[in-house]
Amino acid sequence: MDTEEHGSDSDGSEHKLSLTSTATTDSVALPQKRFYRQRAHSNPIADHCFEYPSDPLSMDWSAHYPTVDLGDSRGVEFADIGCGYGGLLIQLSPMFPKTLMLGIEIRVKVCDFVCDRIRALRQQNGGANAYQNISCLRSNAMKYMPNLFSKGQLTKMFFLFPDPHFKRQKHKWRIISQQLLSEYAYCMAIDGRVYIATDVQQLYDWMTDHLTRHPLFECLDESERDSDPIVPKLFDATEEGQKVTRNGGQKFVAVYRRVADSFVNQ
Repeated sequence: MDTEEHGSDSDGSEHKLSLTSTATTDSVALPQKRFYRQRAHSNPIADHCFEYPSDPLSMDWSAHYPTVDLGDSRGVEFADIGCGYGGLLIQLSPMFPKTLMLGIEIRVKVCDFVCDRIRALRQQNGGANAYQNISCLRSNAMKYMPNLFSKGQLTKMFFLFPDPHFKRQKHKWRIISQQLLSEYAYCMAIDGRVYIATDVQQLYDWMTDHLTRHPLFECLDESERDSDPIVPKLFDATEEGQKVTRNGGQKFVAVYRRVADSFVNQ
């Protein structure tokens, strides 16, 4: 089990919003982060005892998107890897109301916060059908992406302010590598986009180097990148991005396109 959390609320439940809550719209409060304390870093190659489907068709998404007709849906199309406290999901939900989005977060308390935040926002908006297209799953994208998503399913993936893992011996923990990019490419549709953002120049160089060298991704030029309506959200939608802004730090952003395979299977 994950043993990295170092705090919780006094009774472990009072701050939680029940799945069957009968609270009125006006009385539903958003969760407070102080009740979801968690270390900022997690070892992605440790055994966290995740539950995961044997294949994407075995995954039951009904609890994540309870009001969506999944039979008519294309399934999850946007994946925010290491979604933190869910800021990007909240920003993108009304921009793409018919697109299912999933945040993947390895830290248990942080994932709990995002799920409770989304649940509260749904209840606050009552019958407006708002925020029904977003959810969060506790999982490890470095291990289970092919278990969750079919070939070519995703149209957008986000890697915003990931853990830099500065020490050389921990570079293998970084969320971008040649091997992982091949798995991400498998799950991505042709012309799908990968968005990266960080305030660490060294990490930015690492990620862009790996993406540029990978044969299934190409970098968008500046004009095409800046015309993407999602790009402005990359800077301050997340808590980490807001922290960098408050501290006057620099942010580095790039967008890559998933290109078609240049070979044909024999």
